Amino acid sequence: MTSPLAARVLELEESPTLAVTARAKALRAAGEPVIGFGAGEPDFPTPPHIVEAAARAVTDPANHRYTATAGLPVLKEAIAAATKAHSGFVVDPAGVTVSNGGKHALYNIFQAMIGPGDEVLIPAPYWVSYPEQIRLAGGTPVAVPTTKDTGFRASVADLEAARTARTKMLVFVSPSNPTGAVYPPDEVAAVGRWAAEHGIWVITDEIYDHLVYGAATFASVPVLAPEVAERTIVVNGVAKTYAMTGWRVGWSIAPNEVAAAINKLQSQVTSNVCNVAQVAAVAALTGPSEPIEAMRVAFDRRRRLAVDGLNAVEGVVCVEPEGAFYAFPSFEAVLGRDIGGTRVDTTLDLVGVLLDQAKVALVPGEAFGAPGYARLSYALGDDELVEGIRRIADLLAK
Repeated sequence: MTSPLAARVLELEESPTLAVTARAKALRAAGEPVIGFGAGEPDFPTPPHIVEAAARAVTDPANHRYTATAGLPVLKEAIAAATKAHSGFVVDPAGVTVSNGGKHALYNIFQAMIGPGDEVLIPAPYWVSYPEQIRLAGGTPVAVPTTKDTGFRASVADLEAARTARTKMLVFVSPSNPTGAVYPPDEVAAVGRWAAEHGIWVITDEIYDHLVYGAATFASVPVLAPEVAERTIVVNGVAKTYAMTGWRVGWSIAPNEVAAAINKLQSQVTSNVCNVAQVAAVAALTGPSEPIEAMRVAFDRRRRLAVDGLNAVEGVVCVEPEGAFYAFPSFEAVLGRDIGGTRVDTTLDLVGVLLDQAKVALVPGEAFGAPGYARLSYALGDDELVEGIRRIADLLAK
């Protein structure tokens, strides 16, 4: 029988990170002692001052009604002010569209700008949703491979080798999910100048902009390469920095013509984001920074625990991440043999064995365009982090 479903949905891949997290939660609910490294979200509660602002907002009748599709004016102004304060990028609030999380912001952009024949460059390893959303818009994602030897950063030469006459856009991410790579300012500027030279649009996904460690610094493309600013769209949100993944507030900052198209699209799809969540986002962006810094310090400590622990496992090599809250170790040296009595030829095989036998959940590198690697989120308690890596080491030693 012919499927009633549209081809675009039949061809769509399910988010593997959400699938791994769901399976781990199901096993835990069944009583299994699973340690989950799959989730891309902080394990901290949302800071109290943000929750209190939301509680007050619930009682305000103004928040019980439809509001402007592009977002509450007070939030758009807060986004503009926070962006300028953190990155130096001067933002017109009219170019801000508040969306249901950063993922929704990206979907809006691709739908508004990408069509059949358009190619979008994505340095790999990449976040799992970029290529699927590009395909949904009718475009062609073009992976630009990187490895641990290059620090998982794409050079201008790499990008130029992938560019064709059909290249319309580059997705630039620093800090990176899944690798934690952070591009130094000079490389950020070089990428921006290259894009400007060739008339290429840049989406810069800055969702992890506050989560950088050690000597690494965050740098924004339109600030360091102002010549590409008129072709740059910034994506961000409150999810990662403020432990607000469930509140679903993200945004795009675009030139006015693009912002108007995004607003028109969103008006026909979701209309405004939940007003209570928007008020909470205002409190996040304008409130005290101490809770945010405390979370960043904890992630930094866990980052070092994760890297040291993984590099102590025979056959595993982990480049030290400089941002976000992920480690992206190579398991290439342990593939092609029996592990725990099971033949393991790919990291897809490996993560299945680890979940079944060691009760540890991580995401295979195949999901990110990087076979041989796996992503571990270190956004979990120190004891669980150490125990999970110990289980990995014990199983690989068998």
